[in-house]
Amino acid sequence: MFIIALSFAYFSKALTGTYMKSSITQIERRFDLSSTRVGLIDGSFEMGNLLFLAVVSHFGAQLHRPRLIAAGCLLMAVGALLTGLTHFFMGFYISVNANFTERHLLATSKLYICFWYPHCIPVCCSWLCLSGCERESSSYMWIYVFLGNALRGIGETPVTPLGISYVDDFAKAENSPFYIACLQTITLLGPMFGFLLGSYCAKLYVDIGYVDIESITITPKDSRWVGAWWLGFLVSSSLLLVSSIPFWFLPRSLPKQGHETDKPTDPPSLILVGAESAQNSNQTIKLTEIAKGFLPSLKRLLGTPAYFLLLCASILKFNSFIGLLTFKAKYMEQQFGQSASRANFLIDCNRDCSCSPDEWDPVCSDSGITYVSPCMAGCLNSSGRGKNTVFHNCSCVSTSYPPGSSMSVRLGQCPHAKDCSRSFTSYMAVSVLSSFINSLGATPGYMVIIRCITPDLKSLALGIQTLVTRTLGGIPAPVYFGALIDSTCLKWSIKKCGGRGACRIYDSNMYRIVFLGLITCLSGTSYFFMIAVIVLLKRQFWKADRETELQQPRAAKESGIMVQLDIQEKSSAGNTSPKLSSDKTDSAGVEKDLEG
Repeated sequence: MFIIALSFAYFSKALTGTYMKSSITQIERRFDLSSTRVGLIDGSFEMGNLLFLAVVSHFGAQLHRPRLIAAGCLLMAVGALLTGLTHFFMGFYISVNANFTERHLLATSKLYICFWYPHCIPVCCSWLCLSGCERESSSYMWIYVFLGNALRGIGETPVTPLGISYVDDFAKAENSPFYIACLQTITLLGPMFGFLLGSYCAKLYVDIGYVDIESITITPKDSRWVGAWWLGFLVSSSLLLVSSIPFWFLPRSLPKQGHETDKPTDPPSLILVGAESAQNSNQTIKLTEIAKGFLPSLKRLLGTPAYFLLLCASILKFNSFIGLLTFKAKYMEQQFGQSASRANFLIDCNRDCSCSPDEWDPVCSDSGITYVSPCMAGCLNSSGRGKNTVFHNCSCVSTSYPPGSSMSVRLGQCPHAKDCSRSFTSYMAVSVLSSFINSLGATPGYMVIIRCITPDLKSLALGIQTLVTRTLGGIPAPVYFGALIDSTCLKWSIKKCGGRGACRIYDSNMYRIVFLGLITCLSGTSYFFMIAVIVLLKRQFWKADRETELQQPRAAKESGIMVQLDIQEKSSAGNTSPKLSSDKTDSAGVEKDLEG
């Protein structure tokens, strides 16, 4: 029952975490944030872990572990709910609906097409600018997403270390790896369903149910599109809430497998193992006594060379993993979801159009070139409305076309090239293969950590590993990955009151080099520490085998000496017994003679 409940909890938390990663782009666009700021939001999960992980791992091993896991799942559900409810605290995402577009096309059509204003600066003509500037209340709503993600991190604190140690304590030594492997297998289903849920929600408009979908002038392929990112958090919150229920009814301890039949008259609640075997189930544990042993236990733990090297490898590997997982969806979108052609800015053909460099209304030509706006394309007039708007007589398009070709562009970014499909297939094949290879080391890694230390340090070892990797990997990795990704941006959006918003288009080549290069460097370095662990463990096993070989002859010699001594004692005992019997007969004969 515990394995089933823990598997569902692992599945739910993995699904929620993966959905958060898949919604990074939607959150970035909805709150108009840079990748660095979004990386900080994503790192808040690890910040929550940092606050309580070490304490929960140390004290939790002495307390009611299933109930602590239940409380953690409940707190994760509250955090996911807070993240999703942020959407309802904000207004509508109205910057791309048909009414807004028509209003601009009619009242300020010259902002969209090429028109020369000799007395206006290109950045903003006074009659084109919005009247006044009031900072919207929604500009700080991302803080609620930050807090909700941090709450989810705090709630996840007791689930992994206490769940693994609970399984290892009450399962047979030979069954423990199997149970942990089952947990890891079920956990791997979470990311799969998380990405599927993220893909589905990304296709739904953010204000679905509140606006007429037919009035939306952009498609999910547009860089301004925002999907229903909030919907998945409500779904995952429900799953986490359900996963917490079984743990409230599970006992503090279970009978050790293989010991139920040894003493059938003993109550199962009295059968404790490992560090708890010397304690009575009714004994009251004082927290002050537990706290005194924390620093000595931590010193013993970090003083184990194999554990310390594994910790270093985990930090580097986790940096690589978190960076990949956080921005993988964004990477695939930028590399395989957009045109490989360049975005065009101020060039000779549109220099006299008084184009605003802050505008982002991309249009696509038949040659596959994306222009930032119809004005940047040098277009003089337009026809149609909504998604079907077409701009004509575009001077910049004519310079790249042969004579007699069309000089029109259509609204929206150009689709990706045909060869991107083959590249995407190859990328996914390599990605799946590498994920499979990396997953092979999950269960052996847990078992090495558990077996290379004393049993009383198991919970603390798993907790410290999670704490350190998430502190040094989970928190900074999304931030510096996001900062490097921001450095490859070609076009930034401009907020209502000024300032840089979200990136609209990236340099795909630089994005690929920076993103994959950093992941490769971090992962490659971690393997040096893993090799050192293997060498160290081989030496320890060789030393143990050598000592065993040396002790065997000594033990055999000592056992031979003992056998000889036993034989001598037996022989001496056999020789003395007849003498004693003869002495007895002689004394008996003397007594008879005296009587006679």
